[in-house]
Amino acid sequence: MGQLVLIRHGESQWNLENRFTGWVDVPLTPKGEQEARDAGKKLRAFRFDCAFTSVLVRAKETLRLVLEEIGQTMISIEENQALNERMYGELQGLNKTETAQKYGDHQVKIWRRSYDVPPPGGESLKDTAERVLPYFESRIRPALLENKTVLVVAHGNSLRSLVMQLEHLSKEAVLELNIPTGAPLWYELDASGKITGHRYL
Repeated sequence: MGQLVLIRHGESQWNLENRFTGWVDVPLTPKGEQEARDAGKKLRAFRFDCAFTSVLVRAKETLRLVLEEIGQTMISIEENQALNERMYGELQGLNKTETAQKYGDHQVKIWRRSYDVPPPGGESLKDTAERVLPYFESRIRPALLENKTVLVVAHGNSLRSLVMQLEHLSKEAVLELNIPTGAPLWYELDASGKITGHRYL
């Protein structure tokens, strides 16, 4: 059976500062680096056949630290912007609390969590899914169907769009879905690609 492990990158500097990050390339904090190492400790029993990550440094560095922790630095790694965080447009760099004060909590929650309402000049979760899911189907699922063990390190919303598909979540259910930083989410798939088990490790 194929196995898939998803990890949202460790805490970034703008996560710490409560800012909308999107495609801005900000580094991990010391806490984020430790979250990545802790994720690696939880994965020491795994041997990955290949890994995928976005092109943003916070995801790439998380992947590097995870693989270093499990002692598996010689592995095929594919970077692709299809796995990037959703692009937050005019909200990128803004403090989330101040943005909520300006536009209202309800509006900001819709921008952050809804399926198909984009922030000004940015991507909705639906837009994000339209680049994540074809990439998953063309590059990642084939490896899983070959019974490989695959690691994907990406971002809150690119992973939300993928989890929505894997777990067949509704547009309403995905509104409340939150993927914590540095927490490995494991899936097992049968020969047809159907999910047979999943949990946080």
